[in-house]
Amino acid sequence: MAVISNNEQLKQPLKKGCIRVILTENVRGLGDKDDMVEVRAGYARNYLIPKRVAMAVTPSVLRQHEEIKRQQQHKEEKLRQEASVRANEISKIKLVIGAKTSTTGKIFGSVTTIQLAEALAEKGINVDRHDITIEDVVKEIGTYHAKVKLYKELSAQITFQVVSE
Repeated sequence: MAVISNNEQLKQPLKKGCIRVILTENVRGLGDKDDMVEVRAGYARNYLIPKRVAMAVTPSVLRQHEEIKRQQQHKEEKLRQEASVRANEISKIKLVIGAKTSTTGKIFGSVTTIQLAEALAEKGINVDRHDITIEDVVKEIGTYHAKVKLYKELSAQITFQVVSE
């Protein structure tokens, strides 16, 4: 059950009783979508292929798979560039979040990702609240940092200040 990465490895002989398949979905313990893997023939014939989780490797399927991979790489590069531009914009923004506080500076409640998402939306940047992670627990007035996940491994750091209303 090894992941095969390029055409040179296709020329390697198969283990006895194994076939190569291209996964159409992520399979835990086997590989991710669009990976070419070597599996036991029975596992492929009786489970992976009938459930449409994988396709048997043939020359036509291989050409189709390579073309899809090329197109996906192009799209991913474009999305990654757009995300890096957004990351630069977001990292320059300084947010001010108002909260009700006591006389000692303690906040009644806490600052949440919902409030940060709304503050970013007011600045013209729409971000899902689930993509925001506050690094510290915000219970007092002060300056804090949060991470905004923009694309796979790309994230931006924002600084926000909590003030008394």
